[in-house]
Amino acid sequence: MTETPNFAADEPLSAARRRLAAALSAAGKEPADLEARFLLEAATGLGALALLTRGDELLGGAAKQLQNFAARRLTGEPVNRIIGTANFFGLDLVVAPKVLDPRADTEILVETALELLARKGMTKPRILDLGVGSGAILCALLDSRPDAFGVGVDLSPEACAATQINLARCGLAARGKVIRGDWAAALAGRFDLIVSNPPYISHAELGGLDREVRDHDPVLALDGGADGLAPYRLFAVELKRLLRPEGVVCLEIGWTQGAEVAALLSAAGWSGVSCRRDRAGRDRVIAVES
Repeated sequence: MTETPNFAADEPLSAARRRLAAALSAAGKEPADLEARFLLEAATGLGALALLTRGDELLGGAAKQLQNFAARRLTGEPVNRIIGTANFFGLDLVVAPKVLDPRADTEILVETALELLARKGMTKPRILDLGVGSGAILCALLDSRPDAFGVGVDLSPEACAATQINLARCGLAARGKVIRGDWAAALAGRFDLIVSNPPYISHAELGGLDREVRDHDPVLALDGGADGLAPYRLFAVELKRLLRPEGVVCLEIGWTQGAEVAALLSAAGWSGVSCRRDRAGRDRVIAVES
């Protein structure tokens, strides 16, 4: 294990950033310089521009906090959990304990949903996010569509609380409602857009996940059943009563699950099923245009 650097109050900010980046790189934490910047920003309260232009200033009282952050990162705690925030689709969101840390890969789900809503010319869409987690997807959609109203559902009380915090943080609380429930069981009415990033890891794969995921993300947000497809089987049946005519469904999937999820939906009578790839060229979203 890489040794945690010792930071002193009389060390210049620029030197502290270089030493922290070197330690992170040696531990395989990449992009090391970017992670070092984020941790230094959080420890000092300074922004990226201030760190660049005031690099000769001393760490001062932030040295102890930076050392704490460095130790946590070098033992495998994700940066977003250390600093308590994550940037998702241009929004600065709170990352709460026991709630899934939003991933950049999920932004393709938001992009796909917005594209399909625009293609269909929908106005004032009603949006449903099943397994809302931190509220990242719901906040991104509502922020991008000021005419929309959204409902987020999650079984986890921590996730429901995190979504409410993030809706308020983004100025979206008046257009978003959070319900604690088991998927769609408590819902009635119909929606123009239904989205979900459900748990899709199989039981057998859980133990082999990267430690940063396995040790810090909640099992409830990861475990998709024996084969990772349990939520999609439920969706194939339940979403029909919740989707308006001409509505859209967008579901995140594991990168090997595209064909299987598409087949599940087609077998249940859904048409207009397609698969979208993420920026790495991997299957990431199943879209359904009714």
